[in-house]
This record gives sequence, structure tokens and C-alpha cells, in this order.
Amino acid sequence: MKVINSVAEMQQFAREHRGEIALVPTMGYLHEGHASLMVEARKRARIVVASIFVNPTQFGVNEDLDSYPRDLERDTRVASEAGVDIIFAPTAAEMYPSGYQTYVNVEELTTHLCGASRPGHFRGVTTVVSKLFNIVMPRVAIFGKKDFQQLAVIKRMAKDLNMDVEIVGMPIVREHDGLALSSRNVRLDTTQRRSALSLSRSLRVAKEALRGGEQSVAALKKAVAEVIEAEPMAEIDYLEFRDPDTLLELEQADERTLLALAVRIGSVRLIDNCILGEE
Repeated sequence: MKVINSVAEMQQFAREHRGEIALVPTMGYLHEGHASLMVEARKRARIVVASIFVNPTQFGVNEDLDSYPRDLERDTRVASEAGVDIIFAPTAAEMYPSGYQTYVNVEELTTHLCGASRPGHFRGVTTVVSKLFNIVMPRVAIFGKKDFQQLAVIKRMAKDLNMDVEIVGMPIVREHDGLALSSRNVRLDTTQRRSALSLSRSLRVAKEALRGGEQSVAALKKAVAEVIEAEPMAEIDYLEFRDPDTLLELEQADERTLLALAVRIGSVRLIDNCILGEE
């Protein structure tokens, strides 16, 4: 496996292997969830490239850019074991050189959920992903469904801008106790981690309520909120039942409905989601 830091070198490699590359974009501190994306990428292309870049443009003021976990040596081991051929790990100066002033913005889909609570976040995401697509030139790009809104936004961007890349979303990978894998989990202490389990518990409560015949979004929200608010360390950022395609609000839920959560456990912001009818 090779590590490339230069945009120019990565582009040269991509030009020589165009049509053969699957890309897994990450911000590093890799875990089994990332590895599952890389294994899927291995099935879909001859060459697997994983990008590792903590993108400063998607972090807002007072967010956790400086404290976001980083460990390239560890990431290299995980990526190699998952079958990655190239790690593309540019610096911020490589990606955003002096004088940089161009951004990509998806309009409506980014006004909901994380977009409402993190202004400018998705402008940073779509900008860096479009740059990665231009640099790596993948035939297919693999993303996790834990960032459900991010996946929807990237699909919209790729479609609207006629990007010649297939966008694939893969299921959430969870730890044995149900906690969705996240690079931020490492920042939870033992007590906080127990509190964080309220997210996955609340998803199960919503699914069970729907199976029991409850379709009122107001009633489902109340049931989910009670689970999370029972944890004194948990503070709900958003708790929403949405159409999975448009992300618009709903009054009645069904098996296609998306339940999306963002919850702060101490200083750590965690997200989770489910489609209510899926196991």
C-alpha cells in the first residue's frame, strides 16, 4: 500500500488508472465501519483509494476541529488490512492553497437536520468531496449511511453536476451493544458511553411503536425523547422524522420514514438514524 500526500501525484496516478478506482472518503481515525466500506470498495473496483483528510471547511466556530482524533499510523494499518491500495492524505494547504475561494453548495437538502444546527457544514462537505472526485477520479465512491443526510446531499450534488461517479451507501456498523461506530466515540468516558447507548435504544423504541400501530410523529417523537432525556448527560440537538428522499418533515410515519438523531453527550456530538421499517 502506498501513501500519497500530493494532489498532483494523486491526479497523475488517477489519470493512469481512470475507470479502475473506488474511493472511500474519510476523515481518518478509522474503525470497523470505515473498514467495511473499504471491503465493499474492493469488490467494486480493481484499485481502492481511501482519502484521509480532516476537512477544516466543514467545521464551524467552536466545533471540534482541533480535538478531532488523528492517528495516520493506525489508519494505515486498518486500511492495509481492509485491502486499500492507496491512501491519499493531503495537508490542508494542499487542498486549500493560499487564495482559495471556490465552494460547492447544495441548496434545499442542506437546510435540514445537521444543516440547520451546523451552518456552513455541508458547503464544506460538498466542496471537499467534489475536489476529491476531481483529484482521485473514481468510478465509484462508497459512503456510510450513518451520515444519512451527507449521503443524500452528495448523491444530489453528483446528479445535479453530472459527475461521472456512482455513489454507494452502506449500512451503519454498530458495536456489540448497539452504539453506532464513530471516530468520536474514543472521546467518550465510561459514563458518557453508557449514556450514548440511549441513541440506539431510542431507535428501537420508535421501530417497536410503529410495529405496534403508532404512526403519529408527535407521539413517536415524545417516546424517543423520553428515552434520551432519561440520561442526564444527553442533550438533544435534533430529533426528527423525515421523508428519506426530500428530508422534509412528516406528520404521519410509515415503514419508509427516516428517524434522524443528533445528541450531545458532554462535549461530544453523536448522530444516528434508522429507517423505521428496516431491521
